[in-house]
Amino acid sequence: MEAEHDDVDEAERGRMASLATNLGRGVRRGGERARAGVYAVADRIMANAPRIPVRDLATLREQFPGLGPEELADKLVAGAAGGTATVGAGVGAAAMLPAPPAMPTELAAEIVGVASIEFKLIAELHEVYGVRAPGTVRQRAIAYVGCWAEERGIDVAQPVSVNAALGVQMKRELRQQVLRRSFRNMPVLTPFMVGAAVGAAMNRRDTKKLARKVRKDLRAQQIPWDLPLALER
Repeated sequence: MEAEHDDVDEAERGRMASLATNLGRGVRRGGERARAGVYAVADRIMANAPRIPVRDLATLREQFPGLGPEELADKLVAGAAGGTATVGAGVGAAAMLPAPPAMPTELAAEIVGVASIEFKLIAELHEVYGVRAPGTVRQRAIAYVGCWAEERGIDVAQPVSVNAALGVQMKRELRQQVLRRSFRNMPVLTPFMVGAAVGAAMNRRDTKKLARKVRKDLRAQQIPWDLPLALER
């Protein structure tokens, strides 16, 4: 009997060990897939940034005549917040469907879409406050992606901050920001969270919060509009 009991215990231990091994493999595979997803989204944001059209100060002043810097910035923020709210509502509504699409794909699409809108907002706020990042279009784009990742305005008086935005540190911060957005937006994909309304409200709030942080930094180094629009050309 004792020998039989020992055999049962040994078999049970073997099954438990096998289960633990399989669970460990599943967790590792899940972590690897999640990391690969974050990297892919970050890479897409980086690739898209230089192609996003950014209006310069002269164009913005033509399109919004009679507005000062703060009023113009308010208009840009309101437009961007409306845009990200629309993206969030679309993804939230998709989560309420009886058979929702692949949620990781939907979530990645939302983050890329929101990042594109907020990137454009950040770049144009730098124009409004006269603090355009130096360099080529691509260099400026990467610098503004760094601003999005750090949720702050770039300090053009400190070349190190611009150079850092082009390197490994910025990529790490970008991936961390994508990961934060993923966790923050995950409840939108849960049917219990009333989908579209929550998605819209969360994105609108986050965009306005980001804009407040960036504008605070830019005001500290703002360059006034000294010249009339006709003389800026």
